[in-house]
Amino acid sequence: MDFAFDATTEEYRARLQAFMDEHVYPAEPVYEQQSRAAAHPGDPVPVLAELKAEARERGLWNFFLPGELGAGLSNVQYAPLAEITGRSPHLAPAALNCAAPDTGNMEVLAQFGDEKQRQRWLHPLLDDEIRSAFAMTEPDVASSDARNIATRITRDGDDYVVDGRKWFISGAMDPRCAVLIVMGKSDPDAEPHRQQSMILVPRDTPGVEVRRGMSVFGYGDETYSDHAEVVFDNVRVPAENLISGEGEGFAIAQARLGPGRIHHCMRAIGMAERAIELMCRRAVSREAFGKTLAEQGVVQDWIAEARVRVEQLRQLVFKTAWLMDTQGNRGAHTEIQAIKIATPRTVEWILDKAIQTHGAAGVSQDTPLAALWASVRTLRFADGPDEVHKRSLARRELKRYV
Repeated sequence: MDFAFDATTEEYRARLQAFMDEHVYPAEPVYEQQSRAAAHPGDPVPVLAELKAEARERGLWNFFLPGELGAGLSNVQYAPLAEITGRSPHLAPAALNCAAPDTGNMEVLAQFGDEKQRQRWLHPLLDDEIRSAFAMTEPDVASSDARNIATRITRDGDDYVVDGRKWFISGAMDPRCAVLIVMGKSDPDAEPHRQQSMILVPRDTPGVEVRRGMSVFGYGDETYSDHAEVVFDNVRVPAENLISGEGEGFAIAQARLGPGRIHHCMRAIGMAERAIELMCRRAVSREAFGKTLAEQGVVQDWIAEARVRVEQLRQLVFKTAWLMDTQGNRGAHTEIQAIKIATPRTVEWILDKAIQTHGAAGVSQDTPLAALWASVRTLRFADGPDEVHKRSLARRELKRYV
């Protein structure tokens, strides 16, 4: 068993780390200031455009997508790079065109889209000419069970008509959002996993209303969240906008969410590493009761536990990436669920201890910790809540004994 990175990964790691040190970390306060000063929620900010131009110039672009359309990296090669970007999750992934929901949408179009759909939407996304959104979650049903989806996609001659209400739709607040991939029911009478379809809905189609931005633990859409509530009222799009075919929506969703889950976990490890770094720097520089925090037993315990836990997570994520590369997403199904359960809650614990070490500063805007905590806590819902993954994982485990 070889734990060393290959030469390609090492080269990219060095180049990416230099980009982070020289450009991304210094841009963080500028990004926050410009985001808050933007005229409209979700408006692109100048510093991000500058970072994207620099990243493309350095060849740090589309790491997430394997094959000739992307950088040609495997999941194992991408994992340590995604971890590095996770140290600044609201800025670095976007700077490299590796941010959700565009990444998942590009994967869907690359895997399931036809040539016309790829030409119209995939290639502009790969070149960062547009943004996109993924509309699956709904406020009126338990969306953790995708079979509950209530939005209707109804065939009407050469068109489909979309009616429904979605929320927490990532990317929809961005004025550059040109298209939404919408999941809805096209045949309520079909077998439960064949009732759903996915369709491409241009953002400017009549009847599409971005009703409001959604805050996440108080972080509004003007800073760290571009989630939106979106209403589709008698939205008519050509039948050729259907992705793959009627009844394929559930299968496409599963194919999309697998890579998305591991990408989230890769970045979350980067969040944990940054939290540990900040915790240690605070501990050696702050004094209480005649000793530095670093000399206090409870803080030493937090730091030691954090290091053990993050190392365990990293190895499980790397194993999952290796399985996805060698056996496909289905072959890594158990491990994908395991990392989705373990990573957010563990990183949440590490961030909590880093916040505690910082005292009041930890919950303020003067460190990235509070925003990181809100992000990783939200991840325990995104792409399926903990409880759903545990239920599925337990059932698979129990099958071995019945």
